[in-house]
Amino acid sequence: MEQAIAALVSNHRNLEETAKVAGISVATLKRWMRLPEFKAAYLQARREILFQANARVQINSGTAAAVLLKLMADPATPASVRARIALGLLELANQSLVSEDQEERIVALEQTMNQQKYLGRLSAARSI
Repeated sequence: MEQAIAALVSNHRNLEETAKVAGISVATLKRWMRLPEFKAAYLQARREILFQANARVQINSGTAAAVLLKLMADPATPASVRARIALGLLELANQSLVSEDQEERIVALEQTMNQQKYLGRLSAARSI
């Protein structure tokens, strides 16, 4: 099953090619793909690939931002491209702000929940 998952995430053209690389029949691959444990392992493999890809993007985001800003400021860049870059950067800035606000709200909610748990335990201890 591990070989089948590795073949699935290796970007083969179709299930037939994937099954051949994994050394199994297409029918076996299709049957395995319906199994909950196989689905879970396959999903985890895809998550790991996406996690690694996102890490690479994050590491290089400074360079990407510099390129975008340079293109946006360059008068030789077509106006439509400059406008699209500007809108994209504004959207990213807004999304970042929303994420930061949500993080602050989650932290505040967690603190409130922890305080309520503490007060509940304290009240229970006093009633004993």
